[in-house]
Order: sequence, then C-alpha cells, then structure tokens
Amino acid sequence: MMYNNTLDKPSYLTSKAILGGSLANLLVWYDWYIYAAFAIYFSASFFPHGSQTVQLLQTAGIFALGFFMRPIGGMVLGSFADRFGRRKSMLLSVLLMSFGSLLIAVTPTYESIGIYAPILLLFARLIQGLSIGGGTGITTAYLTELSPPRT
Repeated sequence: MMYNNTLDKPSYLTSKAILGGSLANLLVWYDWYIYAAFAIYFSASFFPHGSQTVQLLQTAGIFALGFFMRPIGGMVLGSFADRFGRRKSMLLSVLLMSFGSLLIAVTPTYESIGIYAPILLLFARLIQGLSIGGGTGITTAYLTELSPPRT
C-alpha cells in the first residue's frame, strides 16, 4: 500500500518515486536539448570544412532525424515497460540517453575518421530519439499511476 489511508496523503515512498520519475524525465529532456544548444560549437567537428552554414544545417538535420525515432521508442520502450515495469523502463531510457550523449562526446572529429564521424553522430542521435520517445510516455504513465484516486 502506497498511501496512508488515514491522512489520504502520499507516503514517503510515493514522494520519492515521483521525484525520481520527474528527475529521470528532466535528465532525458536536458540531454536532448543540450545538443541543439551547442550544435553551433561542435558542428565543424563532425562535418567537412567549408561553409559554417552548411555544417550547422547538417547538424540540425541530424537533430531532426532523431525525432523520427520517438514513435519507435514509444512502442519499444512502452512494450518493455508493460512487461518489466515502468521503473526499469525509465532507467533504460536514461541509460540509452546517457549512452547517446557519451557517444557524441567521444566520437573523433571528421578530420580523424572521415565520414564515420557524422555517421556515429547520427547513430547517437537515433539512440537518443529512441530514448526520449519511450521515456516521455513511460514517465507520464508512471506518474499517473502513482496519483491518488479521486474520491
């Protein structure tokens, strides 16, 4: 039982779960948008030298392609959540987002590995898109399930 029936207030465990779910959602969205905020600074590292505008547009294109993975992430991670639980699925979502961010951080520059740099960047963003697509729905369902019933 998660609620104290005499006071009809959420228990300590419910409050902790709500805080954890909210922080997981915040982390996933933060990692998602940090890419957009810093794209202007790292776009030259992942694409051939030339026009800064073209480099930034290519970086923005990869950002946009990440959005295509969101519905797939909702289906895949939603199914995972139904089978193994919302908490495990939220953790998986955060781990996927973290892996995508780490991959972006450690990917060598275009000058070092050539065409593989933007390919790895795209792969990382697709993983992040999968993560955020699943994480948003799962967190919403998890927090909704924790809410007290209306009387």
